[in-house]
Amino acid sequence: MTEHVRSRVSAYAIATTQDRLLLTRLSDSSPVFEPGLWHLPGGGIDPGEQPREALERELYEETGLELLDARLVDARAYTAHRLGVSWNLVGLFYRVDLAPGPLAVTKEDDSTCAVDWIPLPGLEESVLSPAAIDALRMIGIGI
Repeated sequence: MTEHVRSRVSAYAIATTQDRLLLTRLSDSSPVFEPGLWHLPGGGIDPGEQPREALERELYEETGLELLDARLVDARAYTAHRLGVSWNLVGLFYRVDLAPGPLAVTKEDDSTCAVDWIPLPGLEESVLSPAAIDALRMIGIGI
């Protein structure tokens, strides 16, 4: 039996304020990365959707915040196996500016169950998704 492999391109936001990073917690329905990990806001680009449009949509769904500006920083490829599916994921990472506002997960029953500004001091790799770890390195923060 051949294992099913899916490809996905996602757009992720790297947002910082003072000494905090905006992160979302992955729920049990996370398709690629393990539930419970802190991850970057963002997600899959729908067919025909532009990456910035996907980033804006996903940011609102997962954080309740409005995207003001986005600058492409880098891209990374990941492989993962979850729920019987092998994934080939390409992540596009954007440094973003956001409108101020209260945090709220606006799309229920999705891959995100929480959102917060997490203090950078004390962050440990064991609680972060591979994409979040890479994002910190992209902006010069080692953990």
